Amino acid sequence: MDVIVDLDARSDPSRWPLFGRRHAAALGVFDGVHRGHRSIIERARRSANEASAALAVVTFDPHPAAVLRPEMTPATLTSFDHKLELLDDLGVDTVVVVRFDQARSEETADDFVTTVLVGALGVAHVVVGNDFHFGRDRKGDVALLEALGLQHDFSVEGRPLSLQEDVVSGGVHHGRADPISSTAVRRTVTDGDVELAARLLGRPHEIRGTVVQGDQRGRTIGFPTANVAVPANMAVPADGVYAGWWVETKNSDDASNPTDSSVPDRWPCAINIGKRPTFYDNAEHSVIEAHLIDWNGDLYGVRGGIQFISRLRAERKFDGLDALTEQLQRDVEAARNYLTA
Repeated sequence: MDVIVDLDARSDPSRWPLFGRRHAAALGVFDGVHRGHRSIIERARRSANEASAALAVVTFDPHPAAVLRPEMTPATLTSFDHKLELLDDLGVDTVVVVRFDQARSEETADDFVTTVLVGALGVAHVVVGNDFHFGRDRKGDVALLEALGLQHDFSVEGRPLSLQEDVVSGGVHHGRADPISSTAVRRTVTDGDVELAARLLGRPHEIRGTVVQGDQRGRTIGFPTANVAVPANMAVPADGVYAGWWVETKNSDDASNPTDSSVPDRWPCAINIGKRPTFYDNAEHSVIEAHLIDWNGDLYGVRGGIQFISRLRAERKFDGLDALTEQLQRDVEAARNYLTA
């Protein structure tokens, strides 16, 4: 998959690996790359096949709201690297990452189409969600794309958002007649409903970060944990205890991860998110701790992800270490049984 992050490279065709080949493009922010997003990308894929064109995704980084309305920036569902991995898994040929800044926010929708879609990609077809807007004052929409398509010889398809009632798991329909949107996914994550989040995403919700040293209290009571520090503004599930999976990850430009085979690529874990009220009365921030079941080792400095499968219980305060330890034993067994069922 070719990832283009320097849009000025369009002035030098030799720097575009697929320059000169027409594309069918899906346009959007695509935070989460959820089922709704995938329906748009899949429609662009079919158009690409019909036109013997390459499949492109045009996306934005950071989220435009971080520039336009920083106080209202939504929590991030997928890191930049994770989003690229998911797009690569979908078989996308080219990803154009529009670096969104103040100058880009002032660009007219017409100029964006001319420089990015036409000039850089030579689009034959554009697929976009019906509610998507772009360009200065959000004047870019399906109608404008259609008008510009007549001028620049590309067709346009506005797609309705997939509905939650269309999500099927185990042959059973789930959700309501609400759209599958990044906002809806964030809401389920915030509520701790990671099972519904997984159905909307089409995979478990995953947060990524680096294992850092904590207070090592879990080790002293027989439940060592990996404390995962995630970037600010990541969508983290509600405080509570979860069953999930630890997965080792690495930035494409980061070679710092240990290559020791003792570090697991994927491992079942019991996860606690919270302020640890048994030990702290007024902790300011929740911490994310993953206990890798039946595994002992050193993960400090390792980049990893935690995939959330099911919420086991809410966080609560215990009367003492004995009561906490007994509950942790039950949590680990519940997580083990859930993940191996």
